[in-house]
Amino acid sequence: MHPIVFLPVFISIIIVFSNCTRSNGSIEVLDNPDGKGFTVDLGNWTSGRTCEISLNKGDTLLVDIDRETGSIALEISGRNGSEPYTGNNLKSGRFTVTVSETDMYDIRITGRGATGRLIIEKK
Repeated sequence: MHPIVFLPVFISIIIVFSNCTRSNGSIEVLDNPDGKGFTVDLGNWTSGRTCEISLNKGDTLLVDIDRETGSIALEISGRNGSEPYTGNNLKSGRFTVTVSETDMYDIRITGRGATGRLIIEKK
């Protein structure tokens, strides 16, 4: 194929494929200065992200969700096997989760076209 014909065809293929790929949107996780939690800002975000926090037996997490669009799921699980919370398709609201054992906990946030903010703080 002649280079002059090949270049426009190649550019067209690149444009088609770049328009077909799905953007994951944006996520920004900011740790609280006191180390007792974090804030998560979501912008049309589709993916999963895990944050960790060390908790002692009886500690309570305050979860504040401000969901604008899309869906948000949240799972809190200890590395020793405890699973104090799992929630799907969460709406805006505030709730608490109390852990039953001292452990390092993974907080898994999953979004599908999610826009909004989550604040998770140890109380």
